[in-house]
Amino acid sequence: MIVGPVALRPFARAWFCYFAAMGVYSLYAPLWFDRLGLSALAIGTIASVASWTRVFAPYGWAWIADHSNRRQHLLQLAGVLSAASALALALAGRFGMGAVSLCVALLFIANGAVMPLTEASLAHHLNLGSGQGGTQYGRTRLWGTVGFMLSVTVFGVVLQWLGIEAWPWLVFAMWALLAYALWRLPATADGPHSEASAAGALQVLRQREVAWFFASVFLVVLAHTSIYAFFALFLAAHGAERSLIGLLWAVGLVIEVGFFWTQGHWFSRVSLHGWLMLAGVTAALRFAAMALSQGHLAVLLLAQLTHAVTFAAQHAACIALVTRYFPGRLRGRGQALYSTIGYGASGVLGGVAGGAIIERWGFAAMFWAASAVALLSTGCALRSRRNMPV
Repeated sequence: MIVGPVALRPFARAWFCYFAAMGVYSLYAPLWFDRLGLSALAIGTIASVASWTRVFAPYGWAWIADHSNRRQHLLQLAGVLSAASALALALAGRFGMGAVSLCVALLFIANGAVMPLTEASLAHHLNLGSGQGGTQYGRTRLWGTVGFMLSVTVFGVVLQWLGIEAWPWLVFAMWALLAYALWRLPATADGPHSEASAAGALQVLRQREVAWFFASVFLVVLAHTSIYAFFALFLAAHGAERSLIGLLWAVGLVIEVGFFWTQGHWFSRVSLHGWLMLAGVTAALRFAAMALSQGHLAVLLLAQLTHAVTFAAQHAACIALVTRYFPGRLRGRGQALYSTIGYGASGVLGGVAGGAIIERWGFAAMFWAASAVALLSTGCALRSRRNMPV
């Protein structure tokens, strides 16, 4: 299926707004929580609250979408609820950790629809399951990276100027923009499928190749929780200003954009499982370097350059495999399982365990643990490839 760039622009706008909103939230939320007087363990616990919602929310949204075949309407509802929850979070800081945790949970329950349903809609347009559309997927998905990059860079400067107190209102503004973008997405519908029941998706998950694939996803994202939840605190502990925090993220994201733009050229040179294994090994080296860095800028810059492989290539391979494993009316639930297992359960464990490790042994110990977990993910990807049908 050949889809022109005009037809993909609504998806590009939605990805831009979603990842811009996630960027300003994920990178600077720990600094706002710290300003509220919360400990590293409490901050990790709140991060795990967001991840807990990934355990059930994406699959719940996808189950409804696959059975109703109304992805667009559910995405519109999710956008409105996300903006409302972000507004509540902006007002909750004065009421303590309980109120903040509740608003974070509501925000991530609402936006749990965005990734699986938008990925499913885009895969439907590009026919990714058949191996087509890789270049178009990369050049559409890269706008999410651009949004994240601009968000963490620009808002780093803005927060340096206005103070961290402005953070929750910037979060609200970005989720409101996302709500508008989701209203502009085209409607999509899949035809009937013989495995359109919930049992069908879980039956696919029980296949050995698929189970080992999801184990690999879980572990590599678990390793990345060390930077998703604690990178800003790590840099702040070494005296970095907020503007530098944003710029360090931007370094990795620039090369990530380059990968997505040229994905069609590189992706065919390595198998999908090969990319997963390469991402696992590279992530292990990345986090080992950070454990040894002691905050030295040159080492951190080199580590950030690997983000194109440890995230961009890994994510693109995952989306292609999930689309292949879960065709037709199973597509939304397959993407939801990717969000739930990869970015839900792993975040719950990583947020709490990472905070506990930092408080007891420091940041270096946390990065060493992340390096070991990334190596385990490589072994799982290898097992998945060995269980592929001949």
